[in-house]
Amino acid sequence: MALIKTRLELKDLAEGGRILWRILNTVADAAKPGISTHELDLLARSEMKKAKVQPAFEGYQISPDIPKYPAVLCSSVDHEVVHGIPHKDKILKEGQIIGLDLGIVHRGLYTDAAVTVAVGQTSSENENLIDTTREALEAGIAMVKPGNRIGDVAHAIQSAAKAAGFSVIRDLIGHGVGHELHEKPDVPNYGRPGTLEILREGMVIAIEPMFTRGDWRIKFKEDGWTVVTADGSPSAHFEKTVAVTATGHEVLTK
Repeated sequence: MALIKTRLELKDLAEGGRILWRILNTVADAAKPGISTHELDLLARSEMKKAKVQPAFEGYQISPDIPKYPAVLCSSVDHEVVHGIPHKDKILKEGQIIGLDLGIVHRGLYTDAAVTVAVGQTSSENENLIDTTREALEAGIAMVKPGNRIGDVAHAIQSAAKAAGFSVIRDLIGHGVGHELHEKPDVPNYGRPGTLEILREGMVIAIEPMFTRGDWRIKFKEDGWTVVTADGSPSAHFEKTVAVTATGHEVLTK
């Protein structure tokens, strides 16, 4: 069952969401040819310190046999779908695309957001992938209101992918967020309308479509974190934290 947030918690989440969105866009603007993903991580870390917020990802652990996540930023290049670990020797090149995923803790509450941007000029196919994934996120958000269901959000996202000829990454999903980085409910990016959990006022969810130009299947790299498309096809990822209000929704990361 999803956790319902209080009015005060929603106010603090909205404040944290604005801080997160500003930091994320600062990092995205710096994603130019010649910069390393490690430098982007350092920039995110510096901006968090200025804003007096804590990183949500650093030290996160998904299982005892996988090391804790070592950075504050996830930087996923080309066929990397999510959770790419920043490295000093991972230098961005003209034409690549990079997914930047960031989470913060503000006043004890978590917000989560992601964007995908082109490094310099990229192909029209990659631009279309980026644009479609961004538009799918907005289509999913538009379905958020009390009485609708998670399946309505998922179907809107899936429909955008299908119309453009892209594949939805099926094994990775959105989630509830707020008291923890990952809460219930699960928010998949494909499904049937009128199914799954009912949206209620006070719920807060992270909606995050992930599309690829190729097949939807994924695999993990040896670091235990980085998820890549199994066929090596480029992938895009967008994410926003959204609250269900009495009359509809409020995007908290804006």
